[in-house]
Formats: sequence, structure tokens, C-alpha cells
Amino acid sequence: MKKVPNFEVDYDFFSGEREEEIVWIRFKENLIQRATNLEAKNLLFDYLDLIARSDEVKVLLITGSPGKVGREDYIKFYRQILKIDFDAKDLARLYNAINQFVLKIVGFGKPIVHADSGKVISLYMNISLACDYRIIGDNCIFQKPYLDLGLIPKGGGAFFLSRLLGFSKALQILLSHKDIAADEAFKLGIVDKIVPVGQLEEEARKIARDFAGKPIHTLSGIKRLLRCCMKDLEDCLVCENELLLQMVSGTDFTKRLLESAEDYH
Repeated sequence: MKKVPNFEVDYDFFSGEREEEIVWIRFKENLIQRATNLEAKNLLFDYLDLIARSDEVKVLLITGSPGKVGREDYIKFYRQILKIDFDAKDLARLYNAINQFVLKIVGFGKPIVHADSGKVISLYMNISLACDYRIIGDNCIFQKPYLDLGLIPKGGGAFFLSRLLGFSKALQILLSHKDIAADEAFKLGIVDKIVPVGQLEEEARKIARDFAGKPIHTLSGIKRLLRCCMKDLEDCLVCENELLLQMVSGTDFTKRLLESAEDYH
């Protein structure tokens, strides 16, 4: 007798459940705080592999953590790095974990719907861009705190935005300190749909069900065609690592981080 996979999980930083042909992952905590934890990363990756292998699941639905506080999370994380004196190997491990997660999402053989709300830093926006459909609440605002610290965005943002919007528009957005509100994100094409935040989960569920109603081999085949060129993304993510490690080791980064820390103290 074939063993039925157990999709009902509840860990410290994410939970998962199955609704017919859809599996729903809900993140609870800041991903950037968990990325260096090997056990946490393995739990998430093993769960994604379980979903990918199952013939009973056609669509993955992911929702961002409702407790994230945007720019402050990002500044706080790098403040902690400065306090505990992370070395280059620790940072490289963190950046590599993010690379692996992004590549796993892009290479996932089933459609992924991403839903989010509230304050979303560039890292999480880039992770959503790796997914196949993005729906946000009307209170969603995309922030770019890497500019405050003189860094670059992590997670393939330059790769995804340049292909979505073209070089010039992507450059303009990536270098602008201005946050991106929900309506502007929709006009740009960064997200596919905006709904009242109270309706976000139900609307995301409807979209996932619509994907699930299509032939599974058509879904996976079309996604494979659209995502067939992975080498450029891999090169971009490696380049991000190299640039970030250089930047974080510089005095300008330390100065900016200390100034930002005072702003959030």
C-alpha cells in the first residue's frame, strides 16, 4: 500500500497544510534570520521536495510572514552581524542559502502563487519574483533598505526586474530610495493582483485553485519552457555574493550601519 505523504507540518518559522491539490506554506518568522540555520533550511527544503514529488499536489501557495516589520528587520539583522562579528564564511553561508532558495523556487516543477502584505523588503520581493504569480494586499509596500547601508539587493532582483521591466526601468527602481506602494507595483507589473488585505488569503486560494484546474503536464511544461535559462540567474546570484561580501567588509558599510542603528534605536 502506497504511503500517503503528510503535508500537515508546524515548525517554528513555517507551517504547511494541504487543501485538495494545493499545499499552502505560511511563513511565521523573518526568513533572513533563519537562513544561516542549517536545520531550519533543511526542514524547508525537504518539505519543498516532498511537495515536488507528490502526484497529488499541483500548486504551491506561499504567504509571507504577517509579523515582519520591513526596513527595521533588515537593519536589525546587519546590526546583529556587527555585534557578534560574523566572518566572511558566515555571510557567504547566508547568501548561499538565499541563492539555493531562489533557485529551488524558480526550478520548482509546479506553479507557485505568492501572497504578501504589509512592509516587504527587497529580499522578499525578489523571492516573490521567483514565483509564478504574485498577489498582494492593498496595504503592501515594498522597501529597499539596502540603499540605506550602501549595499545591493540580494535574491536576484536585478535579474528578475531587468527581464520584467527592461534595463532602464529596473535601474531606476533599484536606485530609487522611494518605496513602492501596492498600486504602483501593480502598474509596473511587479505583482499580478491587488486585493483588500482582509481578502488576501481567500483570493490567493482562488488563484491557486484556478491553476490546479489545468492539466498538470501542461502546467509543468509551460513553466519549464519559461524558466529554461537558469544559468544567467545562477551567475547573477554568485555575482551578488561577491559584491556584497566586498561591500560589507568596507568602512562605508560600517558607518552607514551605525548611523541607521541610531535611527532605529
